[in-house]
Amino acid sequence: VLCKTMAGNNCYVLTVTSSKVPESEKLGVVISARVHPGETNASWMLKGMLDFLTSGHYIAEKLRRKFVFKLVPMLNPDGVIVGNYRTNLAARDLNRTYKDPKKESFPTVWHMKNMLEAFKKDHQVRGLKHAQR
Repeated sequence: VLCKTMAGNNCYVLTVTSSKVPESEKLGVVISARVHPGETNASWMLKGMLDFLTSGHYIAEKLRRKFVFKLVPMLNPDGVIVGNYRTNLAARDLNRTYKDPKKESFPTVWHMKNMLEAFKKDHQVRGLKHAQR
């Protein structure tokens, strides 16, 4: 469990990697989905990614040996549960909170950012910066 949401629901983080290579030798990958509750296609994308990464396919095995994957399947479970399309329980778009999230108001974003900062201490993480609109 990454954290509890405002409504007390679990926000999960999954780690996928291989135990055959020390983690200190691997790069890091962090992916989150369902920031907007209405993005149901994101759940299917993440399911496909998990199915592949945990499969016996030789490319999946190679990826697990090279990377530590941190996957957050649903960053906004409260919004999903109550049927919101873009917002959390506070009627806020989580994409607008990444710059300075408040732990009490946006716990999933706050914990995600802290998890990423801690993860970056042990793994090189590169990629696209989250879009600030």
